Amino acid sequence: MIIRLFIRLVVLAVIIGLVAKIVPGIHTHGSFLWLLWIALIFSVVNLILGPLFHLLTLPLIILTLGLFLIIVNAALLGITAALTKHLSVDSFGAAVLGGLLIAVFSWLAELLLPPFRKGRKGRRRSSEPAPAA
Repeated sequence: MIIRLFIRLVVLAVIIGLVAKIVPGIHTHGSFLWLLWIALIFSVVNLILGPLFHLLTLPLIILTLGLFLIIVNAALLGITAALTKHLSVDSFGAAVLGGLLIAVFSWLAELLLPPFRKGRKGRRRSSEPAPAA
């Protein structure tokens, strides 16, 4: 489970680095280790403030059929930039585009990563014979 979390963190760091290359108003400063640090901060901000923002803006999310989630993602990206000096977001428009791209790329990465299985259910021991086909 720890390895899977680390893989997700590395994938998020790559996504943030890619978004910084694509979006003109988003800049990262430092090496890949600093990208991992930014990804960790973004994950913690998203974990703590994300559900709170979703709950507080639920009427707007429903009214806009979910499009207001793009603004929430932009706010979370802006908060992350405020918490670290290794990420800077120049404008609200850059934050909106960056939040949208991070959401889309994260969704695509989630489709490519193998699903997480809880426990050892479904795995067979090496001493057990293979099932007949």
